[in-house]
Amino acid sequence: MTCAVRESGGGWWCAGVRWPGEVPELGWSRGGRRRVSVLAYGAGLGFRAVGERHCVGARGNVCPLGAVVPGRSTGGRCAECARLDRAHSVAADTMADDPRTYRVYLAWFGPGLVKVGITGEERGAARLREQGAVAFSWLGRGPLMAARRTEEVLRAALGVPDRIPYARKRVERGHLPDTDERAAEVAELYARAAALEGRGWPESLERLPLEVVDQVGIFGLGRATESEPEPVTLPASAPVRAVRELVDGGVVAGRLVAAAGPDLHLAVAGGGVVVLDTRLITGWDLAAESGSDVRVPLIDIGGGGVQGGLF
Repeated sequence: MTCAVRESGGGWWCAGVRWPGEVPELGWSRGGRRRVSVLAYGAGLGFRAVGERHCVGARGNVCPLGAVVPGRSTGGRCAECARLDRAHSVAADTMADDPRTYRVYLAWFGPGLVKVGITGEERGAARLREQGAVAFSWLGRGPLMAARRTEEVLRAALGVPDRIPYARKRVERGHLPDTDERAAEVAELYARAAALEGRGWPESLERLPLEVVDQVGIFGLGRATESEPEPVTLPASAPVRAVRELVDGGVVAGRLVAAAGPDLHLAVAGGGVVVLDTRLITGWDLAAESGSDVRVPLIDIGGGGVQGGLF
């Protein structure tokens, strides 16, 4: 069965993977219209890129120039739309009077690979799934500027970043330690962060209790052994190649075995697993394909990753 790719001729462009809940979806757009396709592990997914890749626009608006963008761009936007999108993001610090409540989180992507960040409380854990965080814990909640200040304090005091190159996440995802080790590293970082209360921690930010959330099962990165009385999570087949870019007529088709952040892990002919960063397929016109085949440029994951951008 082939899932989630529209038939050619409909004019729908893929908007990439989104995580509104614990099941990934592919978003689609055509002008001002939106739709989604729910993804299922074990199902086939395949498409062929048609024509040229166009800018996806910004803030829900169509690109007024209809600009063509490079195949390797993970943003999928022309320079003007990229500036507009960035100007209205939380990261731009242009919304100091935002009345919403925000949460500060600690996210774990692999041994020694942790970051601190903030997200709107109404979004729940969607941001953590979008980034491909294998495990995480909330740290605090409060107004935007208090959350932003806490983020800055933690980065400086704990030596943790607010961004991690996505290539590193992919490398670590292929050989994860067990659940207890993941939880222990998150808990250790939480304890160090909590010790900073009263030392630069804004009074308006309420600290939340430690509760480590593990997302290996949601992402499909492990499996349960039927022979054990209690399910045991084991690492899935580690992917060694990733799609570098799409080209006109290029085909990507396989069986979906996992998904994390914007990445889809596809089992392809020959028994290997190829990672497709769905940020690379935004703005393309896609036609459905069946089977198991990859006819686009690939790159070794261990050889520097798909691209050097940050997510």
